[in-house]
Amino acid sequence: MANISTIDLCKEHLFSTAEVMRQEKYTETQIARVLRLRDMYSWVLANPDAKDRQFIEEELARGYAAHRSQAYADLAVIKALMPLLTSASREFHRWRYNEMILETYQMAKKRKDTKTMERAATSYAKYNRVDVEDETALPYHLIVIQPFTATSDPSVLGIKPIPNRQKFVEDLLAKYRAESADIDDVEYEEADLEEDELYAEYEEVKDEDETE
Repeated sequence: MANISTIDLCKEHLFSTAEVMRQEKYTETQIARVLRLRDMYSWVLANPDAKDRQFIEEELARGYAAHRSQAYADLAVIKALMPLLTSASREFHRWRYNEMILETYQMAKKRKDTKTMERAATSYAKYNRVDVEDETALPYHLIVIQPFTATSDPSVLGIKPIPNRQKFVEDLLAKYRAESADIDDVEYEEADLEEDELYAEYEEVKDEDETE
């Protein structure tokens, strides 16, 4: 397990206990970094408006990083994980919420506090929507991304490729140049329209309209 990347390790074990990771033969260094990243990930969630500089200062203040470059490396990992962990962390918090409600219910039951038991049961039922029929969810997890391979072969679009394209272009140029050789250039002269005189009346009317 020593060769696994930090990002891949965090994808699987960001919320796992150290004991679970030890059972899967991860090194103590890897485990320590996952725990450190988990703590800083929680800090990022609690401080969504924090700047990168604040993250670095916070990690250094907690003694997690020996130098700034290490803190920046941790920041890069967390930024890479954020889109992937959004749904996973949501599931984790849902599970955690249910655990807290069940613990509250059990404590109230020991105290024979029926009111708290009722509120906990109501909260549990409402949160898990036990009174609502299961919705048919779209199987997004079954959607397979189609592979994309760049190619310069036009046949993939149903277009027949032209053999020796450069020669084809040169032949077309020679053909059209030969056809244009019969075109005679004729002399011409610029037409003196005397625009000032032609449009003088229009300019006068325009000036009068503007003054009005």
